[in-house]
Amino acid sequence: MGVENPPLPTDAEANHGVTATATASPPAPEKYSVFTVNQRRAMITVGSLASFFSPLSASIYFPALDTIADALHVSTTKINLTVTTYMILQGIAPMMIAGFSDKAGRRPAYTICFSIYLVANLALGLQNSYAALLVLRCLQSAGSSGTVALANGLVGDMVTSAERGTYIAFASVGSMLGPSLSPVIGGLISQYLNWHWIFWFLLILAGSFFTALLLFLPETCRKVVGDGSVPPPPLNNNLSDMIRHRRRQREGIPLDEAQQQRLRANYKLEFPNPLPTLLIVLDLETSLVLLTTGLTFAGFYAVMTGATTSFHDVYGMNNIQTGLMYVPIGAGGILSAFTTGRLVDWNFRRHAARANLPIIKNVRQDISNFNIERARLEVVLPVFLLGNLTVIGYGWILGHKVNLAGPVILLFIAGYALNATSQTLNALMVDLWPGRSAAATAANNLFRCELGAAASAAIEPMSQAMGTGWAYTTLGLIAISSMPSLLLMMRNGIEWRKKKKQREEARERKRQEKKEKQQPARSV
Repeated sequence: MGVENPPLPTDAEANHGVTATATASPPAPEKYSVFTVNQRRAMITVGSLASFFSPLSASIYFPALDTIADALHVSTTKINLTVTTYMILQGIAPMMIAGFSDKAGRRPAYTICFSIYLVANLALGLQNSYAALLVLRCLQSAGSSGTVALANGLVGDMVTSAERGTYIAFASVGSMLGPSLSPVIGGLISQYLNWHWIFWFLLILAGSFFTALLLFLPETCRKVVGDGSVPPPPLNNNLSDMIRHRRRQREGIPLDEAQQQRLRANYKLEFPNPLPTLLIVLDLETSLVLLTTGLTFAGFYAVMTGATTSFHDVYGMNNIQTGLMYVPIGAGGILSAFTTGRLVDWNFRRHAARANLPIIKNVRQDISNFNIERARLEVVLPVFLLGNLTVIGYGWILGHKVNLAGPVILLFIAGYALNATSQTLNALMVDLWPGRSAAATAANNLFRCELGAAASAAIEPMSQAMGTGWAYTTLGLIAISSMPSLLLMMRNGIEWRKKKKQREEARERKRQEKKEKQQPARSV
């Protein structure tokens, strides 16, 4: 059987001295997301504002701690316990909702979170006992805290590693505004209104926001809508999705029906399960990131919790003045959100150029052989060290009752450095776990909140036992002691990641082989 002769070139091709095959341009790379830049920014900002309710609910409470203790006739230590339990649930609750949202979609997860949160605020506004306050604050935390993981889940759905730093900034705005604005609001309410109005305010604000989110935030989970081109199932659908997909249909943009069928076949609602997050926690490389984040925020939460008593006792401030002292922390965090992200993306491009990795916006790139750990951690290390040294300095300044300008400046620096650390490590977590970004953020939140809760509970007894300066020095030095683990990760992270990928591929092959063996034999 002879080999078929190739077709002769056309006249135009002959004149140019090339064949048709040579002139054919390579197919355009597939877009990671069909949403435009402005749409992505708007959606991630909405998700960030949803995450605002978690730190808002925690921090709005701080200026009123002494007022609530007097009203309920309990000690300040008992009221501090409601802060600790809030933070414990703040770490645990996202584990339940994050894995659920990575499979069932972001919108059902938001609905669950806000429904719990609204009920908790309604009950808190009506209660007048310490026991009810303790239990309902836990329920309030469970509802609001899941939204933090969902904000970073939106980033993972729509943004590639090359642009992730900048978009993580948009996802961080809500978390940064919480420590800045909420103590001022809490101080004003507790100073001029009954403290119950803290919870009525949260109920009204959250109810208004949730109504808008329910109507207009599109579904973005890649396991439900792919790159955004597949219409979501009825439970995940909303007004903006219906309008967008009708417009795509009118414009003649074809729907990939095979992809839609594949996504629908795998779509299912399951009871929220912490297992996906726990599996992430057990990964060696991930655990080093989580430990660093947790220890960093232990110092941060110790500062936040201890500030109310410190500024009341040391500087004789009232609730409003104490609330204003939280503004420098939030201001530093907001500055961090819009500067650190650009630095993170710049460092990514610098390392990509060295590794000959082309950067194409809105196109997923294979970073299996790219040292993403070094690109991210080179940004983390300086701000991580700065933040913890600032916490140490803050403790000594309070202990010596230095002029008020001292703690204000250090709180601003701490807000900047500690949030820059968290922001960059969040980006790294999403890089390490593509497709499970919400669960990865929930794992991050677990360590951050549980270690933060421990530090919040311990800071007052530590300060009384060893003095304010040595108490904060102890927390800062414990955090700094984790730096060698980051250096180890910079050197070996890429190899650990390759081995993890090989293990996952081996497990997937075994699952496929087992599935094929279980299928009944077909007659030929």
